[in-house]
Amino acid sequence: MIRPDPDGASAVTPVTLVIADDDEVTRSGLRTLLATQPGLTVVGEAGDGVEAVERARQLRPDVVLMDVRMPRLNGIEATRQLLADSAEPSKVVMITTFENDGYVTAALSAGASGFVLKRRPVREIAEAVRVVAAGEAVLFPSALRRMVTARPLSSAEAFPRAALTGREEQVLRSMATGLSNPEIAESLAVSLETVKTHVGNVLTKLGAQNRTHAVVIAYESGLVVPGFTD
Repeated sequence: MIRPDPDGASAVTPVTLVIADDDEVTRSGLRTLLATQPGLTVVGEAGDGVEAVERARQLRPDVVLMDVRMPRLNGIEATRQLLADSAEPSKVVMITTFENDGYVTAALSAGASGFVLKRRPVREIAEAVRVVAAGEAVLFPSALRRMVTARPLSSAEAFPRAALTGREEQVLRSMATGLSNPEIAESLAVSLETVKTHVGNVLTKLGAQNRTHAVVIAYESGLVVPGFTD
């Protein structure tokens, strides 16, 4: 993340990264491109899911950029293993060539905090890594829009709207537009700590694994209507 320092200049919070992809050319290209982005340091690479889990455990990066389709262990299962066996595991951003709704759902279920496409500009991939490293979540809007409109809402996914306060609904709607906690705080004219409290309450009340999961529930419930743009 890029934040102002006390003197008014911009300061970049360092983020360490492991890239997991079975294509050596892709890994090399991502490493070269991401190395040009402020604050990002690639500390390791992995060629399959098993190696990705091993490297993440060994190097403890802030974020693992995890390909979905890999030999021995795919990215979804590698993510599930990585996040299940540590009190403070690395965060995971899934990256793939394919806009597949099933991948998005599976990635969320496995605990991934983000999902981006390889064809996106490197600055967008880098920003996704920074956002996830800062404790938030990111998902490309077109996949989210298709995912929630293609899947009918089941009774098990019913949205407990009455459980949320009016302010918590406002915060959830802001989350659905992709605003970060500082941006939500500014838009609602409240403190950052207040927003963090509201976000935590929303996740708890919805039984959501992370911000993106909460947004999916909001769309499925009809609280937020698909129609925003990329």
